[in-house]
Amino acid sequence: MGGEGEFAFIARALQPLTRGHSGAYGLKDDGAILAPPTDHKFAVTTDTLVEGVHFPVGEDPAHVGWKALSVNVSDLVAMGAQPKAYLLNLVWPKGGFEARADGFVEGLRQAQDEYGLVLAGGDTTSADGPWMVSITAFAETLGGKTPRRGGAKAGDVLVATNSIGAAWLGLQLHLGAIKVEDETAQRWFERRFSRPRPPVEIAGSLREMAHAAIDVSDGLLADVGHILSASGLAGTVELSDIPLDGLVQTWLDAQPDALAARLKLATGGDDYQIAAAMPESVVPVFREKCAEHGHAVRVIGRLERGEGLTVTLDGEPIDPGRLGFTHF
Repeated sequence: MGGEGEFAFIARALQPLTRGHSGAYGLKDDGAILAPPTDHKFAVTTDTLVEGVHFPVGEDPAHVGWKALSVNVSDLVAMGAQPKAYLLNLVWPKGGFEARADGFVEGLRQAQDEYGLVLAGGDTTSADGPWMVSITAFAETLGGKTPRRGGAKAGDVLVATNSIGAAWLGLQLHLGAIKVEDETAQRWFERRFSRPRPPVEIAGSLREMAHAAIDVSDGLLADVGHILSASGLAGTVELSDIPLDGLVQTWLDAQPDALAARLKLATGGDDYQIAAAMPESVVPVFREKCAEHGHAVRVIGRLERGEGLTVTLDGEPIDPGRLGFTHF
């Protein structure tokens, strides 16, 4: 751990992230005590990020801290839950602590302030190998009601929030797979990849109105497929209805093969937006509630009895090939 030492780092840098939460005990115990309010339950999620897999080697440590917390918050939002606390496990690469530690903690602090949750405990260690960050996050859900992946119903429509594809473009820029001349677009795509921002404000509306929801992490088509599989339904997604922000649309308009480009945007992943299934009748209210917090909603498809995902472009079925990212 270098000159400072593990416990000095915890006391100096991590203990302030507890924000005085009584159940964290100043990170001086081996565990934490968390209790939801009456008539609430905890929703719990966990994610592990590995350098070179989930974020680039040499990434700004503040971006890593932000992203590590954001991907967990994204899962909780999809469950209609309000984030409250998290546990943090760190595996520092040998000799890599000093250059990363303070920037990483600053990214965590910024994300905590954005999403309204606190550090409750965790563990730090070091090993030969890549930098690894694992977070387990807790959120409150009123009455235990959650829009689970398996709750969709035949006749529901599929909706997606904000914009899809910018994060994938940011990754492609990092990999050198594409070139974007517009510097504003470059910065936008890179930020959407390194600093995703899940729509945490809509958790309550999802809980009230959605039958099923999922965060878009593996790719929109793949994640819609997870809803279909868990719910035992068939569904159709119309590619031309997938929401794209103006800079992504500009990139798409410049591509020689528009279909291939649309599919890359729809399967690229790392968006950390929300796809949800809900009755068509509630969409106007859901859209209005989301708009109050600056989040847009578009209907992208429909569910019916049967099985499997059909992808269409201008109403005509197409073969999408791969639907998204898998680790193995």
